[in-house]
Amino acid sequence: MTEMFEAALAALRQIVTPPFRAVLVKSLGMTFLLLALAWVGLDKLAMSFVMVDHPWLQTALAYATGAGLFFLMAFLIAPVSVLVSGLFLDDLADHVEADLYPPGRHGRAIPATQAIFMGLRFAGVSAIVNFFALLLLFVPGINAAAFLITNAYLFGREYFLFAATRFRSLQESEEMRRRHAPWLFVAGLFIAVFVATPGLNVLTPLFAVAFMTRIHRMLSPGLREGTAQFGDRR
Repeated sequence: MTEMFEAALAALRQIVTPPFRAVLVKSLGMTFLLLALAWVGLDKLAMSFVMVDHPWLQTALAYATGAGLFFLMAFLIAPVSVLVSGLFLDDLADHVEADLYPPGRHGRAIPATQAIFMGLRFAGVSAIVNFFALLLLFVPGINAAAFLITNAYLFGREYFLFAATRFRSLQESEEMRRRHAPWLFVAGLFIAVFVATPGLNVLTPLFAVAFMTRIHRMLSPGLREGTAQFGDRR
């Protein structure tokens, strides 16, 4: 557990370095651009169905539509940012691994088709899990716990698979994830707390990559000792 805390602190220090800041600016810019375009399109679509003769009623419906879209965009910002940041995760992992491994021992970039599949799956699962977590926010006593537990499982699973798949096949990564599921859930709690902290939540993909790359190394004795071989990722 001490080593896990040290990994979290090291990840926090790394996400303020220039390479991570550059990715943050690019991913947030693309995220807000996509959401803004979605807002304009959905607003025009919604207003096209509004057929009223009274200007005041049309104005009221426009404000109601805007409020609904605001909450929808607030809900979508997490899965969309996860999807967008997925374009840059390999670059971030390269920077982290450069600090952890000797030259020539870094992981390999995930093939584009597999990376797209993993990103879409992660964004979809993130949207579904957080939708149900959002519903549970209205249930007193379990709302905060439900949010932390669901996101700990989700982020612990997906970001570990990303870190592991740079060194081994997806099947081997899944087997490794199952073997270390309790530890990865605890690691996921670190990320879930990060997600739940206002202002820090936009940094979640950066922290998660830096943190889970270190967790993967911690759970891979061969990599730590420099004796592991790359797996076949076909």
